[in-house]
Amino acid sequence: MTSVFRDQHWIGGAFVPPDGSDRIEVENPYTEQVFGHVPAGTAEDVNRAVSAARDAFDGWAATSPAERGAALGRLHRSLTARADEIARIVGLELGTPLKIAKAVQAGLPLTVLAGYAELAAHPPVDEVIGNSLVVHEPVGVVGAITPWNYPLHQVVAKVGAALAAGNTVVLKPSELTPLTAYLLADAFAEAELPPGVFNLVTGVGSVVGSAIAGHPGIDMVSFTGSTATGRAISHAAADRIAKVSLELGGKSANVILEDADLVKAVKVGIGNAFLNSGQTCTAWTRMLVHRSHYDEAVELAAKTAAGYTVGDPFDPATRVGPLASAGQKDRVRGFIERATARLVAGGLDAPMPGTGHFVAPTVFADVDPDSELAQEEIFGPVLSIIAFDDDDEAVAIANNSKYGLAGAVWGSGERALSVARRLRTGAVDVNGGSFNPFAPFGGYKQSGIGRELGAYGLAEFQQVKAIQR
Repeated sequence: MTSVFRDQHWIGGAFVPPDGSDRIEVENPYTEQVFGHVPAGTAEDVNRAVSAARDAFDGWAATSPAERGAALGRLHRSLTARADEIARIVGLELGTPLKIAKAVQAGLPLTVLAGYAELAAHPPVDEVIGNSLVVHEPVGVVGAITPWNYPLHQVVAKVGAALAAGNTVVLKPSELTPLTAYLLADAFAEAELPPGVFNLVTGVGSVVGSAIAGHPGIDMVSFTGSTATGRAISHAAADRIAKVSLELGGKSANVILEDADLVKAVKVGIGNAFLNSGQTCTAWTRMLVHRSHYDEAVELAAKTAAGYTVGDPFDPATRVGPLASAGQKDRVRGFIERATARLVAGGLDAPMPGTGHFVAPTVFADVDPDSELAQEEIFGPVLSIIAFDDDDEAVAIANNSKYGLAGAVWGSGERALSVARRLRTGAVDVNGGSFNPFAPFGGYKQSGIGRELGAYGLAEFQQVKAIQR
């Protein structure tokens, strides 16, 4: 197996030695073998990165839209040349099946970055309100803290937007999947953006993440991850009145009305719930089905889930790879073990490969809408199926959640759209509407604060100033 060892941070436009000598080992979740390491950064490493970002800010903020767009265009071309390597590294450190890794883990962030290069070159025009000129300015130095489940997309969604808006960035990627971020640093080195515009410090959240969240030189913290950690970051940033953007958990509902295309709704719903081994914050993990088609939907869901091949991420036949870590596997298995609903597919006794942090694609029927299974974000390949009798009940069940990130509705056009409008979530797909990487992304309730992607994502990293004349 290929070994990947990275011994330096990227600070001030160069790879530099870390402050300390500690390392974080990176494990392949399929083989359960360590195949790489990165520095375990310290607060002093964060200090150096913030200082470099602060020194670079004025110059980067003053660049013209054309210059900034051209710079991000160079970065995009450099990163595109690494697309195959991105997919390979994601397969090694996360376990995403290679076909999905190429299309989503590599393809999606490249699309997002191209969009931000265009937005940088053609930013929103200033607005005139009476005698006021309303202008958009960068926030300053951004601290970006990103998760392990989409290790490049979540980085680019923050870094691309922040740089397009004229900010400089200090990034801490997840310690579970840090190697992909180094491919971005390599692309920065090749694209020759100004030193200090982008800085990478690897390490654990309790050290590097905490140092970023509480650093007086960080003007904004953008975080994606668990609601519990987002709450702690909010407290740390609030102590110094820093701006915060949070993209947190989800427990999305897939509402299948009685006039829906049932087969398509169920099969697409299964695919969505089990994408990336269920390690997706927007996953439709609650399937709500009209009672008239409930039994048929349960049977179809169970059959579809049973057909998902589990195994080696680099085997073309694999649909579901391992979970990211042993801890994540144990957590997901705990939910399955405690469940009191009717198991119709998968479960703890399903045969699994000899190595790897696997959980079988699992489907429960007759799930109580108030149960742990239906309320908590499991972050694994576990689906709950719930019956409803009418649209009002479907909406009530869907909205019965502390989260509000995404969802889906299937049914006749106007009726489905009417139900979609009633769901208290940041995004809803109607009849299989595809994900739009240029539309605003973010949640209601405990799913977060702020928006990412497209022009709305750009605006998140800007301040608004009124100049009276």
